Amino acid sequence: MRLLLAAVVVLPLLGAVAALLPAPPGLRGRSPEQAALRHGVTVTGAVLAATAVLALGFDHERPGTMQAETDIAWIPALGVRVHLGTDGVSLPLLLLTALLTFLCALYSYHRPPEGPRPQAFVALVLLLEAGTLATFAVLDLMLFFLAFETVLIPMYFLIARWGGAGRERAAWKFVLYTLLGSVVMLLGLLLLGLGAEGGPTFDMTALAEDGGRGMTHTTQLLAALAIGTGLAVKTPMWPLHSWLPDAHTAAPTVGSVLLAGVLLKMGTYGFVRIVLPAVPDGIHTLAPYLAAFAVTGIIYGSLACLALARSGAGGDLKRIIAYSSVGHMGFVLLGIATLTRTGVNGALFANIAHGLITGLLFFLAGAVKDRTGTTDLDRLAPGGAGEHGAGAALYGRAPRLGGLLAFGAVASLGLPGLAGFWGEMLALLGAYHPADGLSRPAYLVFMALAALGTLLTAAYLLVVVRRVCMGTPSAPGTAPAPGATLPDVRGHEFAAWIPLVVLTVLAGLWPAILLGLTDPAVQNLLPGVSR
Repeated sequence: MRLLLAAVVVLPLLGAVAALLPAPPGLRGRSPEQAALRHGVTVTGAVLAATAVLALGFDHERPGTMQAETDIAWIPALGVRVHLGTDGVSLPLLLLTALLTFLCALYSYHRPPEGPRPQAFVALVLLLEAGTLATFAVLDLMLFFLAFETVLIPMYFLIARWGGAGRERAAWKFVLYTLLGSVVMLLGLLLLGLGAEGGPTFDMTALAEDGGRGMTHTTQLLAALAIGTGLAVKTPMWPLHSWLPDAHTAAPTVGSVLLAGVLLKMGTYGFVRIVLPAVPDGIHTLAPYLAAFAVTGIIYGSLACLALARSGAGGDLKRIIAYSSVGHMGFVLLGIATLTRTGVNGALFANIAHGLITGLLFFLAGAVKDRTGTTDLDRLAPGGAGEHGAGAALYGRAPRLGGLLAFGAVASLGLPGLAGFWGEMLALLGAYHPADGLSRPAYLVFMALAALGTLLTAAYLLVVVRRVCMGTPSAPGTAPAPGATLPDVRGHEFAAWIPLVVLTVLAGLWPAILLGLTDPAVQNLLPGVSR
């Protein structure tokens, strides 16, 4: 199991290097480009298989215990170790990362991105996967920081080289925001590691066991504030979110899927893995402010989507999905800010649900753009959704694509029976009974505002579905031409999207699949919390 977890982290890195080398004579296929894309599918498929075997070998009777551990001294003078391990918090995120990356590679094999050489594209996707998997697997603060920063390079180039209009500005904005946040986070990690009881240590498990003992309240507060700021940028938390809509709008389809489905989870994972157990007094002081920012993000994201979805606003489908992520990740932060087992479990569940649902939505938005040449709602439905015959009419022109888009929308709005429901509900329940010492009246206000956000979410998603999916195929001016029939879902698209649909339904109908893993691990991370 130790070797298997190490292989899961190292295989994508080796695959990234191999993608830049000439293919062996027997594996070149029709062209070097096809060989590179096939290489991406092969390596990500092997990583997914290894991660699945790791999950099958995981002791599900002890999900709160760190398993498959590797602990080797790396820089003894600084106390930095190559420490890997997984528990009920990180295992679902490892599986989600491996699955989404494989589906992206499979999709790209049949629909190569427009831009420079596919060899570089595949290498960057594999490097991105390696950095993300390492972030969820390492148990050393310095390794966590290195893995956290590794993903910046491939994502920057994926946006800047293979993105659409405004890609260079969006890529630079993404890097600058994240780098500035990371500088602050590094200071917090150093403060945490050097101020540990019993001497400096960067071991996450040791810091979690110490629970901030030996650190003054001021030190804990500064560490929580610095680390939390860096993590909040990546989450993204309002008002540090403004890089996200531009990045999503400019990124290629695969880049948007990985950015929303995987990279945003790195920030919230850091809160649960590092901040909550290691500096409990510091985060207790900051929790009401974190909850306030989270709820503001929920309302702000929903109102922004409503404004973009209306006729004549020039709203872009990908931009709307990006702003919806600000709202959905607000529920994750609200659950964390309750400092309760219920809220944190809801946050971890919402993390996975958002990765599945928003990953599917960005795949579908990319498919709409491939078929119509645009994701601009006013070009798709120029007459406005309220006028007779207006709308892109996907139900009539590509019914399977329209049906999948409607499914993704109702899953995103938190319909009971689908994955999006449970995380939001548990976050609201956590806010109803926050941790001892937190102001319950304030959290009741936060809960009410977040509940209002769910209504606003339903409103804008239904508007989007009406404008994109409804209408008549003969509506004048609809893209690409009046009454034109669009290609419906193709075989490779079904292969890339159906797993996300199935898992969204499965997690919604059987939430114990995830909660049975996360709850014991959360109990270990929050030992003094009873509910």
